[in-house]
Amino acid sequence: MALSSPQYLCFLAFLFFLFWQAARWRVAALALVLAANWFFYARWSWVYLAIIPVCSLVDYWIGRSIAAGHRWLIGLSLLMNLGLVVSTKLPSGMGFALPLSLSFYGFQALTYTIDIYRKDAKPAPNWLVYAASVSFFPTILAGPITRVSTLVTQWAKFKLPLSSEAGGRALFLIGMGFVKKLLIADYLGEQLVNRVFDTPTLYSGLEVLLGVYGYAFQLYYDFSGYTDIALGSALLLGFKLPANFNRPYGAVNVADFWRRWHISFSNWLRDYLYFSLPGARGRVLPYLNLVITMLLGGLWHGLNWTFLVWGAWHGLGLAMARFLRNRGNFPRWLGIFLTFHFVLIGWVFFRADSLASAWTMLNQISSFTLGMANVSPGFAGMFGLAAALHYLPENWYTRVQQTFADAPAFAQAAALLLLVLLIQRAVVTGAAPFVYQRF
Repeated sequence: MALSSPQYLCFLAFLFFLFWQAARWRVAALALVLAANWFFYARWSWVYLAIIPVCSLVDYWIGRSIAAGHRWLIGLSLLMNLGLVVSTKLPSGMGFALPLSLSFYGFQALTYTIDIYRKDAKPAPNWLVYAASVSFFPTILAGPITRVSTLVTQWAKFKLPLSSEAGGRALFLIGMGFVKKLLIADYLGEQLVNRVFDTPTLYSGLEVLLGVYGYAFQLYYDFSGYTDIALGSALLLGFKLPANFNRPYGAVNVADFWRRWHISFSNWLRDYLYFSLPGARGRVLPYLNLVITMLLGGLWHGLNWTFLVWGAWHGLGLAMARFLRNRGNFPRWLGIFLTFHFVLIGWVFFRADSLASAWTMLNQISSFTLGMANVSPGFAGMFGLAAALHYLPENWYTRVQQTFADAPAFAQAAALLLLVLLIQRAVVTGAAPFVYQRF
């Protein structure tokens, strides 16, 4: 059940009304959310109902045992959860044939046991609170990776009722998520991006370059669209998830990019991997650790040479950004321009099926052929809109969101109805799967 599907909206609406009826009794609300989490998994495969409950029981026990002094059990949690991550990354025929990766579940589960091990958090008061938090359905497909301790804390501070402002913000986020995914990301992919990456030699160098530019914005709007729907869904139930994007193509260097792109993942790599490596205060090892961290981050996306190169590319970029820190500054506009194109080269390897295909893309771009016959006015217009929306001042977006949240219910309903009609008219082939749900 993809978050961009009508079935998901029906599921969310049904859960919303049930949840706020049950919210006066915390145990009932917890049980309802847990049932919703497991139902969401079961929609992909019933096998998850044999995996998730068992893993949640084991990690809950491990967390309490670590807090009681049995710190060696952190190894069991690492083995189990990293096993979930790795098992679905293996090549076809070697891993489990499951339709949905367990990466995001595994990463979230590890935040719980590692935080307890480091004494940064306390165990959940009971298994029901832990299980409802670690498998929270909005985060299942593609995050944001949420520290379980923060969700556990929100259960403890849960307040009734949901304010009209919070409800309005939630609906705005969900609506924006659908706009980003269905009206921008999928359109860019269908009109040029997918065809260019499939057969780059059929297109001029300029067309391939525009396809790569288009992919940068397709991926951003696809992933941030999912995040908006996830954040809005959680907010409808009274929970706040961490932000995952902050206009990443406005970054002035690669380190700044990773503070803006997939923020919850980059924070996870920093807090649970990079800071765990030795030599953080040395002169050379911090640079090497950055490369190692991003190599492993690349391999998390898949055991493929293209992801390894992508990870190495960003590791070197982060090392260079660290080296250049306090050694003079580029003009801001130049830093943004160079960083965007550095990231763009990485996206070629990230999207390509193989290294050979990636090199073909880059060679085609370097041919400097200038034909534009395959670039439709629709693609050019949507690309321009995507870029303009991305670079709008942040306070403009905040004002629009606040205006929607403050509007009367009938005005919000009318705006959402118009959005539904627009999507129905514009989307012909149906929604493509979210890119990151396969990771």
